[in-house]
Amino acid sequence: MIVDMHNHTTLCNHAEGSIEDFVLTAIKNKIDVFGFSDHAPMNFDEKYRMRFDQMAQYEAEVLAAKKKYHDDIKILFAYEVDFLEGLIDPRVLSSDVDYLIGSVHFINRWGFDNPEFIGGYKDRDIDEIWEAYFGAITQMAKSRLFDIVGHIDLIKVFNFLPKKEIKLIAQEAIKEIKKADMVVEFNTAGYRKPIQELYPSHEIIELLAYHDIPITFSSDAHKIEDINYKKEEAMALAKTYGYKKCAIFENRERKMVKF
Repeated sequence: MIVDMHNHTTLCNHAEGSIEDFVLTAIKNKIDVFGFSDHAPMNFDEKYRMRFDQMAQYEAEVLAAKKKYHDDIKILFAYEVDFLEGLIDPRVLSSDVDYLIGSVHFINRWGFDNPEFIGGYKDRDIDEIWEAYFGAITQMAKSRLFDIVGHIDLIKVFNFLPKKEIKLIAQEAIKEIKKADMVVEFNTAGYRKPIQELYPSHEIIELLAYHDIPITFSSDAHKIEDINYKKEEAMALAKTYGYKKCAIFENRERKMVKF
């Protein structure tokens, strides 16, 4: 089974292509389960996410596609939610979704993965940046609000790597993810970024496998060409670490399927 749980729509203001085009491309690529998980609204960084008054439109359009293409593909409805304490809105958390992806895109309100703010790395210690990032991942897991960890090592996006061993930096976050019974996505967007590798790295995958943390697969597509990008490489890598099944969700209930 081919699974793709993390994909966006034009409502986030930085994606291209209609929902129907995404679905038709997924069908063409023989994807069995395709999840829309666009950036949830939030009273912060509104430029890169939908508005609260667009939530109903988003849900209606995804569910319409789900119904129309029911015989060809399973469509899932979700949100990717920025973990920013005090800003996560109950309207999002209480939505009738199949799952919620929790992601960290900000360290103390600094958008570290946005090329607009790459200059922020100049005056900061790289190890401290990584530790702050994984500290946020730890707190996100402790919140028990989400089903999937989005691009778990996004902090490597621009190839600014720590001097300290990555496993040591990430180990507490991985333990909390295990306690929270969360799933970690194998997100192929990393292949399209300066780091040019999967999220997560081999070091992180080793920790995931050691702790028997379930995984799923994601294109994190923001345009048609992103869908299914390097998915075979991601699945092959997962198999080398002993994974044979991946997670899908319906109505917040997890099911493990063979890939």
